[in-house]
Amino acid sequence: MNKTIARLFLALGVITAGTFHWLTPHPFVQMMPTVLPYPLELVYISGFFEILGGVGLLIPFVSRAAAWGLILLFIAVFPANLNMAVNDLVIDGLPHNLVAYWLRLPFQGVLIAWAWWLTKPDLPTSEKAQ
Repeated sequence: MNKTIARLFLALGVITAGTFHWLTPHPFVQMMPTVLPYPLELVYISGFFEILGGVGLLIPFVSRAAAWGLILLFIAVFPANLNMAVNDLVIDGLPHNLVAYWLRLPFQGVLIAWAWWLTKPDLPTSEKAQ
């Protein structure tokens, strides 16, 4: 896949997800492990950084830093996804499907790998052909 297209798709995905954190935070709050304080505020913060990371991916001189930031964010939100699967949570507005909850966990790894790939400098055209 072309890195420009991959960057655009990831940017659109995280901007969309971050926007939902702000527009409909309640389902995200329900996913939060109860040991974490200020769940609503954490949802807003994670949404802000998703949007920021997505916009950053679209700005060439900060796109690599944005990809690293998204890697950290994907790691930071993993406990909420794990909590949802381990505790078989019923989340308002989401279909209750335990298999989907568990499949979502390795998808975090896919997102991390995707963002990591975007941290790597593009090879010059002459090196790609070899």
